[in-house]
Amino acid sequence: MADNQQAAGNDNDNQPQFALQRIYVKDLSFESPNSPVVFQEQWQPQVNLDLNTTHTKVSDNQYEVVLSLTVTSKIEDKVAFLVEIQQAGVFMVKGIEGQQLGQMLGAYCPTILFPYAREAIDGVVTKGSFPALMLAPVNFDAIYAQAVQRQQEEAKGENAEAQTH
Repeated sequence: MADNQQAAGNDNDNQPQFALQRIYVKDLSFESPNSPVVFQEQWQPQVNLDLNTTHTKVSDNQYEVVLSLTVTSKIEDKVAFLVEIQQAGVFMVKGIEGQQLGQMLGAYCPTILFPYAREAIDGVVTKGSFPALMLAPVNFDAIYAQAVQRQQEEAKGENAEAQTH
């Protein structure tokens, strides 16, 4: 009986494992360079969102994933506010490698982090005396797939260029 339990324990060691260990704000910046004049304008802003993700291996099975967002809100040519955030998380990933690991770190983890970043951005914007800003959901799977496709196309282009020389 003990042998069966030990064998089952060994099987679990080989199973893919994933766990969120910590979520935190790594960096947060809010600027309202045209206050208070901007408050007198009619509020019909143009909002631009730039995002990026990075990941770093912390230890054998731990990765830090950082979701960086920059939100710029303009009224005509005046910046109403600018918010930059680096929302980060530490994730335990074990038994997952290659393309599946890339997908996990490049799409799944940022999907987990995004609601936290969105909440932090909304909070700082309202504390800056602007109307609430609820960012639309982001499809990180599609963004990741586009990035992989772009890398593959660049690699093909470099290979073709290397063969012509």
